[in-house]
Amino acid sequence: MRILMVEDEKYMAEAIVQVLKKNNYSVDLVYNGEDGLDCGLSDIYDIIILDIMLPKLNGINVLKELRKNGIETPVILLTARGETEDKVQGLDSGADDYLAKPFHTDELLARLRALGRRKTELINDGILKYGDIQLNPLTLMLGCGSKEIKLTLKESQILEILIKRNNMVISKEMIIEKLWGFDTDADDNHVEIHVSLLRKKLNRLESEVLIHTIRGAGYVLKTAKDGE
Repeated sequence: MRILMVEDEKYMAEAIVQVLKKNNYSVDLVYNGEDGLDCGLSDIYDIIILDIMLPKLNGINVLKELRKNGIETPVILLTARGETEDKVQGLDSGADDYLAKPFHTDELLARLRALGRRKTELINDGILKYGDIQLNPLTLMLGCGSKEIKLTLKESQILEILIKRNNMVISKEMIIEKLWGFDTDADDNHVEIHVSLLRKKLNRLESEVLIHTIRGAGYVLKTAKDGE
């Protein structure tokens, strides 16, 4: 699970990031609202941890802009203890949960697990459908009719992105940032290899679903009946 943390108290934020990484979360950390908004708008994160009191742009305005731009990523707001007005305003602006500072990291981890489960429930028990295929990201199984095939983790993640954004052209850059992170050595070739293998598995399933390459732009899902 990939997390964006937006917090200007650097010592506290860096300590939390270390705890999250030890618990197998991938975390990007920024220290002001403008950077938080830019990162959040990339729509590559599974959960955002967002402080309200931030330099340049406060957390409530960051949250409002994210929701205004159609970003549905779950957001945990960090509020000052006892500030009921902040909590109410945050929830009304589209936050999914909040934590009052100071908090124990065990509580944050529990909230993250709960939001992760809720996200899975929102996609029909984890099953994603497009055309004649069904993808279970939890088991990595891809089905078409009576046939099934096991995907690698990266193949499943790429197909999940394409299904969830099936009306959009997805760039290789977005796939790299989502799957490998901003500071990775992975390049376009990594994506092309996984997409090629994924196409072969779709073909083995005799699926009507095709991964089309849009030259210079990226990939988009189509079905055979959609044409070129």
